[in-house]
Amino acid sequence: MSVSIYDIAKKANLAPSTISRALQDHPRIGAETKMRVRALAKEMGYVPSTVAKSLSTNQTWTIGMVVATISDPFMGRVVEGVEEVAMGAGFNVFLSTSQNNRQREIAVIDVLQQRRVDGIIVVASHLFDRYRRYFDRIEVPIVMIDEQEPAGVIHAVAVDDLRGARLAVEHLLGLGHRRIGYVGVTNRPKSNRYRLRGYEDALKAAGIAPDPRLVFTSNIEDHAKRGEASLEPLWAAGATAVFCYNDMTAIGLLSACYKRGLSVPDNLSVIGFDDIDTAAYIIPPLTTIHQPRLELGRRAMQMILDLLAGQTPENQLISAELVVRQTTAGLLPDKRR
Repeated sequence: MSVSIYDIAKKANLAPSTISRALQDHPRIGAETKMRVRALAKEMGYVPSTVAKSLSTNQTWTIGMVVATISDPFMGRVVEGVEEVAMGAGFNVFLSTSQNNRQREIAVIDVLQQRRVDGIIVVASHLFDRYRRYFDRIEVPIVMIDEQEPAGVIHAVAVDDLRGARLAVEHLLGLGHRRIGYVGVTNRPKSNRYRLRGYEDALKAAGIAPDPRLVFTSNIEDHAKRGEASLEPLWAAGATAVFCYNDMTAIGLLSACYKRGLSVPDNLSVIGFDDIDTAAYIIPPLTTIHQPRLELGRRAMQMILDLLAGQTPENQLISAELVVRQTTAGLLPDKRR
């Protein structure tokens, strides 16, 4: 049977209220008594009751987290960062998926509120563009990850997609490429829009008019399969290099190149976005744009803690960084052989 404060009180010959206050570090309880009670609680295997703690503090000590899908390697490190800060502050994290579906995302957020979570973190929301008023009705602090234009009651932390995309294309331009393709997505419309804009801005700054034939966008949900499907149209359009929306798309493109007998980077340079763990270990290792995923999670959770403490944290836009590996190289005259 579980040990209660009444069991500790009986053994310590103290009042249960004294035991409770000692365990909660109440200032009216002396240091010697606190040490004695804590040592006894540990010896007896006492585990604090979350329910009792919730009743006394009017908090559930839980945070709801909504991600698009757990199959995306990007999400794992973000969740890890959230949990690291949450657990350090005494909170647990409930994780749910929206499956890239707006109505499911609404349903998940509603259920989390019904469970009285103290705050909600949403990664890559599909609601904000069309359902901004919905968030005005949310009764707990909410923080978005990957939302670069928050408004109203929304707080957000994101990586600068626009700058990251420019870094990717500027890297390819610096290697001599002029026919640079882009593989985009439809299930992440806002971040895709920023990355596409960064791609186009970098080309225009170099005096190159964007060519629609070099932009491949597909409704294929699977990122790797989308990357595979992009090779033939982009190769036919004369691409010598391709910037992909994310690393999994780039990995799919690398697979298609291998099957077709094209050498990367000798025949085609490829760059991704995210810097997932796998990117450094595929053959050849992937050049990509690094997102500090762990830090995104940490900052989002800290923002929740600040909001719960009555503070008003500023929204944060984190810089992305170029990581050069072996899938990009200088353009040679015989590159398209």
